[in-house]
Amino acid sequence: MSSNARKLHVEQPERSNQKQTQEQVKVHVHRKRWVSTGEKFLYSLVSAAALAASVFVVSHASTTDQLNRDLQQLENKIDKQQVENENLKYEIKELSNPERILEIAKQNGLKVRQSKVKQANTVNGN
Repeated sequence: MSSNARKLHVEQPERSNQKQTQEQVKVHVHRKRWVSTGEKFLYSLVSAAALAASVFVVSHASTTDQLNRDLQQLENKIDKQQVENENLKYEIKELSNPERILEIAKQNGLKVRQSKVKQANTVNGN
């Protein structure tokens, strides 16, 4: 028994040394990455392009909106000017009435020699 006890006594420290060496050895397992470096670069490039495109679209929309506002303001000014021109044309017709001209001539002491008053033609051909 003593020889078996010696063997047992000698074998026990060897087993503990084996366990210690097994614990000390670390195995590095390379895990496959979910997204590779090249894919990250491509995703970044596509994201940057999408961002640039969206900024361009918003800028273009803003410019178009401003141009539309300016166009509407100009159209409003044109409409107002046309109304004013029509009013002035009507006023010209009222002021060039031959009866009115004769009345003003009589008020200022002028006498009409002929009973027919002719209206002069307009210069611009209208």
